[in-house]
Amino acid sequence: MPIKIGALAKRTGATVETIRYYEKEGLLPAPSRSEGNYRLYCDAHIERLQFVLHCRTLDMTLDEVRTLLQYWDDPDKDCGNVNTLLDEHIHAVEIRMQELTQLKQHLIVLRQKCVSRAPAVSCGILNALADNSCHT
Repeated sequence: MPIKIGALAKRTGATVETIRYYEKEGLLPAPSRSEGNYRLYCDAHIERLQFVLHCRTLDMTLDEVRTLLQYWDDPDKDCGNVNTLLDEHIHAVEIRMQELTQLKQHLIVLRQKCVSRAPAVSCGILNALADNSCHT
């Protein structure tokens, strides 16, 4: 039974705006329309949207999702490239984790510049942030 976009959003946890965006980006096929020109979605839309949303929770880019959907849509295709895509994504996540570890260390050093309450003018954190030459 077809459902409207609001029901699809509620059922999947996506926003109406996200659903429209994914349609515009070609990740979701255009739905049929009611006589009143409302979008009407079927079970295939629900399943595909849940797939896309799951990929996005794994921090995959829209291009990565598009590639994965090409394999989803062609189930007899060899999935070797899916493995490669995931390996590359894992590597990107590892790099991001290293960057986040460095960011955390920088924030810890910054936090140590102000250990007590004081007027903002003498706040070590604010002064360090204002000093562009200080990136330790």
